[in-house]
Amino acid sequence: MNRKFEKAGPSDEGRELKLCGMAAVRARFQRDPKSISRLYFDYETGRKIGLMCKALAAARKIYRCVEGKELEKIAGSIHHGGIVAVVAETPPRPATAAEIAQWARRKEGLLVLDRVGNAHNLGAIARTAAFFGVPRIVIPEDPAAARPTEAAYRVAEGGMEHLEIRAAPEAAKFLRDLAAAGYEVVGASAHSSPGGGPRSLPAIKEALRSAVPIALVLGNEEHGLSPAVAAACTRLVTIPGQDRIESLNVSAAAAVLIWEFFG
Repeated sequence: MNRKFEKAGPSDEGRELKLCGMAAVRARFQRDPKSISRLYFDYETGRKIGLMCKALAAARKIYRCVEGKELEKIAGSIHHGGIVAVVAETPPRPATAAEIAQWARRKEGLLVLDRVGNAHNLGAIARTAAFFGVPRIVIPEDPAAARPTEAAYRVAEGGMEHLEIRAAPEAAKFLRDLAAAGYEVVGASAHSSPGGGPRSLPAIKEALRSAVPIALVLGNEEHGLSPAVAAACTRLVTIPGQDRIESLNVSAAAAVLIWEFFG
């Protein structure tokens, strides 16, 4: 079940995330080793993480080799990849108007996820975004939106450590603020139509040859962009296909569009 976004406060202090898999744990260790409070691993993995164990020992942190069944219990999943790092959960911070203006001046691209509800999709999108150097993902505060959970971190394969996850109180208003700051706000739509409807990817790319910052907006897996979010976009784009199926999975569509606009 997805939790609604909450402001950081005293109630968040006790929350923890269990990062599973060598890629996710190694990326967190390289970025912020002090954030790891406990580390658990199986025998085979233990032979590969001497540097991590040494650092945790120096910091007087817990690290322990355990049997596979115990590791499953600690991770809460069979998909632990042989290692689990326990870290404090940090809720995404809302983006301020001043920050949006700074991003626009630096012409930094970003992704906005409109009610993308599956944590695995969020993780896959974060992995692609990190691969292509997109600096941040913004997730509006909606009960239907997936948060950066343990599953998202695992699927991201370390990608979460190479970008910011930020929050926005309301999607359509945030997009209007981006447009006012100078962003081209490009919404991904499954359907193209003549006239004022979504345009094909090649046409949009040609129109955006000028050096403007781009915010790419991806919609819910089942319903796509909400009407209010679509109306707040400055452009809508569709990926041309053979019309044999209606659309791509949102993480696959994200990979195509991230490559096209930010690659």
